[in-house]
Amino acid sequence: MTFTGHAPGTREYRRLIAGLFFAGVATFAQLYAPQAVLPQLSSALGITPATAAVTVSAGTLGIAVAVIPWSLVADRMGRVPAMTVGVVIATAVGLIAPLSGDVAVLLGLRLLEGIALGAVPAVALAYLSEEVDARHVATAAGSYIAGTTVGGLAGRIVSGLVGESLDWRGGVWAAVGMCAASAVLFVWLTPRARGFTPGRGHGGRGPAGERLRTALTSPRLWALYAQGFLLMGAFVAVYNSLGFHLSAPPFALPAWLVTLLFLAYLAGTASSPWAGLLASRSGRLPVLLCSIGVMAIGAALMALPSTVAVLAGLLLFTAGFFGAHTVASGWTPVAAGPDARAQASSLYYFAYYAGSSLFGWGLGLLFGGAGWEALIIAVLTMCALAGVAAALVLRR
Repeated sequence: MTFTGHAPGTREYRRLIAGLFFAGVATFAQLYAPQAVLPQLSSALGITPATAAVTVSAGTLGIAVAVIPWSLVADRMGRVPAMTVGVVIATAVGLIAPLSGDVAVLLGLRLLEGIALGAVPAVALAYLSEEVDARHVATAAGSYIAGTTVGGLAGRIVSGLVGESLDWRGGVWAAVGMCAASAVLFVWLTPRARGFTPGRGHGGRGPAGERLRTALTSPRLWALYAQGFLLMGAFVAVYNSLGFHLSAPPFALPAWLVTLLFLAYLAGTASSPWAGLLASRSGRLPVLLCSIGVMAIGAALMALPSTVAVLAGLLLFTAGFFGAHTVASGWTPVAAGPDARAQASSLYYFAYYAGSSLFGWGLGLLFGGAGWEALIIAVLTMCALAGVAAALVLRR
């Protein structure tokens, strides 16, 4: 009997969703753990806020350069084995990185950590599209993205609170320890692939170059890549600079309270499965455009000199971003078709993390030189560009 994918309600579907949830935690908790301790890291190493933010950008840059190679590795060795190898190596490097006393060594190890972490975003959505019944892929993708939000939140909260009690190194170690436990749960829970058989040098139909060419020549896919590039760049830039902004007048919030503001990530945990479910029922494009609009409204609110307005804006901004990311990332392997799913998904994440690295650093310089309002204007411009690209190209 031909395998058509696991359906909701089955044991295998539940294990798959739970396994990828913990893969998201293991990946994104350690990727973003330094973000909550950037002010402490900046002070301890005697570096500027923009340079401190590069510790986050180095990890995301590593993912960006690694996702396409990881997609090819996964075609050869299998989806779950590739993700397992990546998570194990990343966790080991993540435990070593805080030992660095020199910022150059720290950045190099963070880059290596990101390269290893690239296995999960490069492969997870292709694996989902192959193992879940086609009618439920968007919903399943939303559950996976929810796991990434929990990981990003947990990494920031754990490292921030522990870092304030100890130092930035203790905070990062605590987060990576949590990632190690999540990695064990991912390996134990995730079922073996049934919708994909590793090939000798190929995973879809045709050689790797042909599959990559397919993923690079579709205007629809380019419009989806643009969503990841622009929206993720805006998202990371805001979160990188938020701690510095709220620690300064007129807010002057204590470090522990700034750390707790990362609980806004729960808005993304809620919006991700909701957006996936709504996209399955009402169509992907309307949900994508509405999510971008919510993100832009949230960014505009954060320009106001009020703690309440900033918090409300942060909730909307985060919910809108993860709603848009859920739709765009889940749409990409479907739009690519069966021949180039892994390559298109990895290119989406290449754009996603390239935007994170570029704008996380570049808008950090803008924030340092021109202030928070200039950063918000840049973020609103990026949201507008993403919305226009989606409306013009994806409507067809």
